[in-house]
Amino acid sequence: MNNQESNLSYIRAKNKVEKEKSFYIHLIIFIIVNVVITAFKVWSSLDSWDSFTNELISINVLATWVIWGIFLVLHYVSFKYGQGWEERKIEQFMNQELSDDSKKY
Repeated sequence: MNNQESNLSYIRAKNKVEKEKSFYIHLIIFIIVNVVITAFKVWSSLDSWDSFTNELISINVLATWVIWGIFLVLHYVSFKYGQGWEERKIEQFMNQELSDDSKKY
């Protein structure tokens, strides 16, 4: 039983690391893509310093940061605070399956 518990602990830890890794990949892609999009949008309308600052804070540029940022925050919340729910469900299903297996014998 101890070996099963250590395997289960390893699988849980591995899943947590994978979810954390996917969040950080999402964050890096968010930053890179939005910087490129912002640079392209600002560069296309670059006439003077005033047009640069106006374009940089325009809704056209900020919309991608805000909308994608909302999804990034939701991803963070689900990865950081959704773990407990998943682990409880996994334990529930495992206990149910173990009790079903013990009834067979």
